[in-house]
Formats: sequence, structure tokens, C-alpha cells
Amino acid sequence: MPEGHLTLVLGGARSGKSRHAEALIEACPAPWTYIATAQAFDGEMQARIAEHRSRRGGNWRAIEAPLALPEALADVPDGQPVLVDCLTLWLTNVMLAERDVEAECGRLVAALKNPRGPWVVVSNEVGLGIVPENPLARRFRDAAGSLNQKVAAGAGSVVFTVAGLPMKVK
Repeated sequence: MPEGHLTLVLGGARSGKSRHAEALIEACPAPWTYIATAQAFDGEMQARIAEHRSRRGGNWRAIEAPLALPEALADVPDGQPVLVDCLTLWLTNVMLAERDVEAECGRLVAALKNPRGPWVVVSNEVGLGIVPENPLARRFRDAAGSLNQKVAAGAGSVVFTVAGLPMKVK
């Protein structure tokens, strides 16, 4: 990946999107920055986070940014490969914190417009299933779809993962 390039990796739950994103970054010269947006509110999420951590070696620097993702991106040194995992967890955090979703997404999209290194961003594609039965879930699905579209429009490449297989979309 060239410097100043943004790749969006989309997929469903357990589709292999994070592993593919890690491989893209690891193809770049180290050190690499991993910006995590997950929060471990329960044992199951703690196990998922531990699994992700176990795959990363000593060349990774981790930053936790459950809400301050644009600021975390601004703090990354120029030229440094960055992996953000993932936008949908960040969006969940924004919604649960009762922040202005449109404004926060706008700030994030602006921060992603000029990557200062090879950057890879992971996000879930949540619009392929049935219409959720409750208003909060529908609001989340719609906000995630809108955010993914905006990030994809500005990305140099977009990959969709299915069953561990990456498919180039853009």
C-alpha cells in the first residue's frame, strides 16, 4: 500500500475482516499502530479483545480510542501504518454516549480524508440482514451504512470479506 492510502475492509461478524486488515498492515514496514475502539464490558468481549491481541507481535503499538478516534488518528506519526478496528464498535460507543452521531461521523470522515500513511479501517457491513425490530437497532444500522458509504467514497480501496476471503470492491 502506498503512503497516504486509505483501505476500508468490510464484512460481517467473523468474516475474516480483521485478519485481512492485519495482513495488509503487516505487509508494510514496521512499526504499526493498532487503534482499538472496543470496550470490554463483559467476559465475551474481553475474550474477543484477547484473541485480537494474541495475533499481534511486538511491532504493534496499541492505542485505545473508544470515542476519541479522530484525535487518535491525528496523533499517529506521519508515514506510520495504521489499523483501526473497528468503525461499528466506535459508532456503538458514540451512540451509547448519546453524542451527536452525524457530527461525530463527520469529524471521523474528515480525519480519514487525508491519511498520512497507509491506513486500513475495518467496519461491519450490517445492512445485509433483515430490518431490525426496534428503533435503536434500525438507527444504528442506518448510521453504520451511512458511515461506511462516506468512508468508502474517500477510500483508495475497499475490500469485502466473506468466509475469510477478501473480495476487491474498489
